[in-house]
Amino acid sequence: MRLYSIIIPVYNRPDELDDLLSSLCEQTYVRFEVIVVEDGSKIPAKEVVGRYQSRLDLHYYEIANSGPGMARNYGAKEARGEYLLILDSDVVLPSEWLEHIHDSLSHYPVDAFGGPDKAHTSFSPIQKAINYAMTSFLTTGGIRGGKKKLDKFYPRSFNMGIRRDVYEHLGGFSGMRYGEDIDFSLRIMEAGYRTRLFPSAWVYHKRRTTFMQFFRQVRHSGEARIALNRKHPGSLKLVHCLPALFTLSACSLVIGSFFCWLFIVPLIIYVFLLFIDAMLRNKCDLRVGLLSVIASFTQLFGYGTGFLKSIVG
Repeated sequence: MRLYSIIIPVYNRPDELDDLLSSLCEQTYVRFEVIVVEDGSKIPAKEVVGRYQSRLDLHYYEIANSGPGMARNYGAKEARGEYLLILDSDVVLPSEWLEHIHDSLSHYPVDAFGGPDKAHTSFSPIQKAINYAMTSFLTTGGIRGGKKKLDKFYPRSFNMGIRRDVYEHLGGFSGMRYGEDIDFSLRIMEAGYRTRLFPSAWVYHKRRTTFMQFFRQVRHSGEARIALNRKHPGSLKLVHCLPALFTLSACSLVIGSFFCWLFIVPLIIYVFLLFIDAMLRNKCDLRVGLLSVIASFTQLFGYGTGFLKSIVG
């Protein structure tokens, strides 16, 4: 049976790591080790990890703060598995997650892969709204792991797998502070390795818990997209520019509405579509529908302003 190495960098999130480790204890496929790398946290997770030492093949390392990419690279050096499975500390796994990965690799023995993310029923309304904003076709074009997407699939570090020899050949993650997982995916593809989406290997992704935290996260992603294109010429696609175009268009429509109210109509229609779609995807929850509108505009304006700032700067 194949051994998998699950690598989890963690920074000041012991409670979230607790939930993730608990879900790893419930996996139906059990040939795996877990490597937790504490990335210079001020709120360490050592005590949480200690509670699972007898239940998991679990290894814990502490390093000076150097960013998630470098923490993953440290974990990879200690790994023994044929495949490295990269997870963010804020995900929770369904019990058959690893079994789905194992079965999928039996049918599609690719070099790197990833799975989608979903919102758990226990998530707060804001977390569900942010999940909608990050996965909806109406906001991101569905490029973050859904079946309907405007761009090719890139494995993301919240739920990513790669053969260890490929990881080592490419040197792992770069030192980029933001966008390091996209950079790694681009390098995987540019080297001619095969990647694939495994739709059944999804995870519950908590993401940020406030709109301000979410805005900062997506703004950094927008800034990173321009840096990625400089590093990988031709990687910038129209879908990546849409939030910036939306930001400029929305501002123009709001200004225009001061002269003629008809200018605001397109935005009203878009808000209505977001509300209905989000509400239906969340069991007709009106509150999540309303919060999803706010989350969607936060995502679009955050990414868009970061993108434009990086171009100007």
